Amino acid sequence: METMQAILTRRSIRKFKSDKVPKNIVDEILHAAMHAPSANNQQPWQFIVIEDRKILEDISKIHPYAGMCRTAAMAILVCADLKLEKSKDMWLLDCAAATQNILLSSHDKGLGSVWVGIYFRKDHMDNFKKLFKLPDNIIPISLIPIGYPDEQKKPEDRFIKERVHYNAY
Repeated sequence: METMQAILTRRSIRKFKSDKVPKNIVDEILHAAMHAPSANNQQPWQFIVIEDRKILEDISKIHPYAGMCRTAAMAILVCADLKLEKSKDMWLLDCAAATQNILLSSHDKGLGSVWVGIYFRKDHMDNFKKLFKLPDNIIPISLIPIGYPDEQKKPEDRFIKERVHYNAY
């Protein structure tokens, strides 16, 4: 799949088939995640690959917008590692870029995925810290449930010309 095609056709998928995602594809997705840009090349991320059905079910109980984890083959939890910080407070942007790479590479592999936000909501962060026994320096940022799609969504043209400004607002 070409880059522009992946960007323009990727959609948030919340219904999945039961098929397992092969490890080599998971590795390729993580490889793409770790090639995201980061401030000062700090690469402040840690990733938790979740394939255990009980944990996926537990996630659907601790986050009100993660019900799709019940049917997802897996999920990837993107976390910031504050011990890896070189550029103050840039880890959130870096982890967001890694999250986008996970979404696009999953789509490229014929998988569906959806970005579930965790960061900024203290209750969500605390629930994930507890469930995954995260140390204080590890901050949960986003969760990406992944699997073979059991729904089809047509691409949408989201370009809004009135939101583009040249040289000044």
